[in-house]
Amino acid sequence: MKTRAPVQLSDEEIAFVRSRVLFEDAQVLVLDKPAGLSSQGGRIQAHTLDDLLWAFARSNGKRPELVHRLDRDTSGVILAGQTKPALGFLGKAIQGRRVKKTYLALVGGGAPEPRGGDIRLALRREEIGREAWMRPCPDDHPDAQASHSRYRTLAANDEAALVELSPETGRMHQLRVHLAAIGRPILGDVRYGGALTAGAGAVPRLMLHASRLDFPHPEGDRKIIEAPVPADMVEVRERLGV
Repeated sequence: MKTRAPVQLSDEEIAFVRSRVLFEDAQVLVLDKPAGLSSQGGRIQAHTLDDLLWAFARSNGKRPELVHRLDRDTSGVILAGQTKPALGFLGKAIQGRRVKKTYLALVGGGAPEPRGGDIRLALRREEIGREAWMRPCPDDHPDAQASHSRYRTLAANDEAALVELSPETGRMHQLRVHLAAIGRPILGDVRYGGALTAGAGAVPRLMLHASRLDFPHPEGDRKIIEAPVPADMVEVRERLGV
């Protein structure tokens, strides 16, 4: 575990992050991250989820560490290790693709064609000033990162669709770029062409939710943890009738 200076949290912040716990034991901590909260770092001068993990610090000064990240405007399940061995175990599980992530997205333009399948599209990182994008590129591009996503359409009409996604690789913005590349950008995803209005109303943020995490537990067996779809995404879906 990393050694770092503790972050002072308010009673409200401690109560808030503890209210987001989906599962906790001596080895792992699973949280339901709300949209708008950065996982780590970032330029916004506010506490990140990583900072808020000080709410779970033990008497020896150790605290959980995130195993992976979610984009700031993506909601849902995120995993942390409670101990150094657990963190190492979970990190290796992710590298070995033994952690299965499932997302839900609302996309514009109706159902993808085909309604389900695989997207294999290499991506490269592009930086403009202090901002970073991922761009599709040929497999033989010198900066190409192989990326693979699976998807299936759960519900659709002429205007939008609810799509379930499973990333087989873990590139930055992978699902967002892959859906945009097949002509179905995620609603609210300004960076990659998603609409800010749908169903005669505003789309408040990126309509992407990490709904389910299936991972090996350091003590054996597997855990499957789910996070409920947040109210803002439910409202947009109901407005769109999908």
